[in-house]
Amino acid sequence: MKPILFYGVPEGCSFGAIVALEWSGLPYQLCRIQMPEVVSGESFKRINPVGETPSLRTADGRVVSQSLAILHHIGASSPASGLVPAQGSAAFDRFNEALAFLNTDFFESFSPLWYAMEHGVQGEALRAVTAMGHHKVRRAHAALEGLLDGREWLVGDRRSAADAYLMGIARWNDFHQVLDRREYPALHALCERLRADPAVRFAHGVEHGEAVRSTGAFAGHVELDEVLATTA
Repeated sequence: MKPILFYGVPEGCSFGAIVALEWSGLPYQLCRIQMPEVVSGESFKRINPVGETPSLRTADGRVVSQSLAILHHIGASSPASGLVPAQGSAAFDRFNEALAFLNTDFFESFSPLWYAMEHGVQGEALRAVTAMGHHKVRRAHAALEGLLDGREWLVGDRRSAADAYLMGIARWNDFHQVLDRREYPALHALCERLRADPAVRFAHGVEHGEAVRSTGAFAGHVELDEVLATTA
């Protein structure tokens, strides 16, 4: 059984998992979950009771949810890819530190801006929420610049699943136009390197329904009804 990643669009949190699957070399399929109607429906809750993407049905039929757990699973399933450093190593600790920062501080820094956009906040409330969001986003970018400390990748001398997850969040600045990333040279260089990566381009194309070619072992899309028919 091939793993199946259930992902949402547009510009969602599943992006990093798609990139990581491409980098891993593992055969996998994708199942596109329309948002918000399908993701919160009873059918998808048979896959993930919380009603969120991403979710990953593993090769042995289990379901793993939450991006951090999914990225760790992909790394453990493809040790030769180096997407997750060896457990117990200093690199493994740095990996978890970076991933935790991305999942909390970096992700959350954009939350006020998404809230304002999605809920039509206006007037003085919009100015206040926007100012708070800009402050958080700038602070998170400065922290990431410090975490890189001159390295090409977040964790060390090679890419990891943390870099895949980073790109999924960093592109949100394209929507909100908070800052010019060139203010943070190491982070800017990393994001530009990732933006040019074939797996990143593939994930972007998949999200936007474009005809793109996998450089990994992508085995095509499958419909939710087909998956449910094989789910106990």
